[in-house]
Amino acid sequence: MNDQPIAVSAHPSIDGIGPADWDACACPDAGRPVDPFTTYRFLKALEDSGSVGPGTGWQPRYLQVVQGEQTVAVAPAYAKGHSQGEYIFDFNWAHAFENAGGRYYPKLQIAVPFTPVTGRRFLTRPGFEVLGMSALVQGIVQIASDNELSSVHATFCTEAEAIAGAEMGLLARTSQQFHWVNDGYADFDDFLASLSSRKRKNIRKERAQAQAFGGEIISLRGDAIQPHHWDAFWRFYQDTGNRKWGTPYLTRAFFDCAHETLRDDILLVLALREGTPIAGALNMIGRDTLFGRYWGCTEHHPALHFELCYYQAIAFAIKNGMRRVEAGAQGEHKLARGYLPVATHSLHWFADPGFRDAIARYLDAERDAIDHEIEVLTNYGPFRKDNREEQQ
Repeated sequence: MNDQPIAVSAHPSIDGIGPADWDACACPDAGRPVDPFTTYRFLKALEDSGSVGPGTGWQPRYLQVVQGEQTVAVAPAYAKGHSQGEYIFDFNWAHAFENAGGRYYPKLQIAVPFTPVTGRRFLTRPGFEVLGMSALVQGIVQIASDNELSSVHATFCTEAEAIAGAEMGLLARTSQQFHWVNDGYADFDDFLASLSSRKRKNIRKERAQAQAFGGEIISLRGDAIQPHHWDAFWRFYQDTGNRKWGTPYLTRAFFDCAHETLRDDILLVLALREGTPIAGALNMIGRDTLFGRYWGCTEHHPALHFELCYYQAIAFAIKNGMRRVEAGAQGEHKLARGYLPVATHSLHWFADPGFRDAIARYLDAERDAIDHEIEVLTNYGPFRKDNREEQQ
């Protein structure tokens, strides 16, 4: 048994940990990472581009657990001055706590900023899973206590982490998203054959509408993505960000960083009219999952959003033997397009015991409601009845 001392520290820059130690915990296996969002290169791009840091409400406090001289665990942690860009909503909690005379912000958040994607949040070197997660949880709770912060949150963690965290005394929360699952389809038509007749016809109609926008749709990866493509996508992203969030979360510089260090992780789907991009969808490529992230346009055409964001993603996943497509947060409209509801997970700690007990009761009731909603929505899914049980 290794009895060397364990130390937990927090760093204001991921440079304080470095790529070798970080990725030894975040993506230790050879080949493409399970997801790119917790890799050093992705988090570094957020930091270097100013998408997180001063003035953003996301102050990096990357956690590092060292045993002896070896880094055995890390976590992407941030001091948050608001609840924007999280997608596991706690605005009502903040209002209730502050109305009772408390101070909710700043809080500590273990998360990938602006990224509603499930993945490991307590990143441990192989063989140190239990020790590493325990040290990270104890460390961040101690930091919160020492600084008299209201709470700690770990959002979009895995189900296994949620179970382990609950055993450590954290509160587990269940939320919901819509994911498409590849049931071994040979091609897009094979997927359509699994749907009810009415849903199949609707999708074919939408695809025909989208393809009639007056141009062509292209998919770009890796070196095929050029700097001018990012100029176009920045315009799309700004349009969406201004409408949804008031101001975009990512800076223009992020896309320059992405071009340098992340383009092998990216699938960029563009609609071109007379050679000029007029709409686009950005996806991140994981080991067996395609992650839909951002969409935008400068021209509005019927069903083009569905084609670029959902159907092109499904076609890519089938062609490349990927297991699933995750299309981001919310959106019951995804159900009719083959995306079924799944549970997502988060963990929470509160310093105030009375507030903690109130949140615990709320989460019990919310969990039952989410479970029921997932069951009901799944039964209303678009698949033929003889396929529904397999999809569940």
